[in-house]
Amino acid sequence: MGLLFVESLPGPKVFKCIFCKVDSASLDAIVSKDFNGRYGRAYLFKNVVNVCLGPNEDRHLLTGLHTVNDIYCSSCHQLLGWRYEKAYDETQKYKEGKYILERARMVKEGW
Repeated sequence: MGLLFVESLPGPKVFKCIFCKVDSASLDAIVSKDFNGRYGRAYLFKNVVNVCLGPNEDRHLLTGLHTVNDIYCSSCHQLLGWRYEKAYDETQKYKEGKYILERARMVKEGW
């Protein structure tokens, strides 16, 4: 086994895993606050840190069929949201490579 590498984010406003308080995303990485997840409201981020990707899975979401990967906290392995791998609808292509973090699974620090 080895040591876990955890990336810390700069800046006063950071989103952290609610379970273990490891940094997950910064305020300036938000693309949209107008998303829904499994547990309620969610944010779309252009990048996140300290996560592990699950396998590709085709999922029918509110905006149609997408290939997604669930994302898990790399420290405590709790489900935090998902990553958009592929969007099949042309109007949804902007989501590809971006991440959904569920607000219910995150805590804000520095707000």
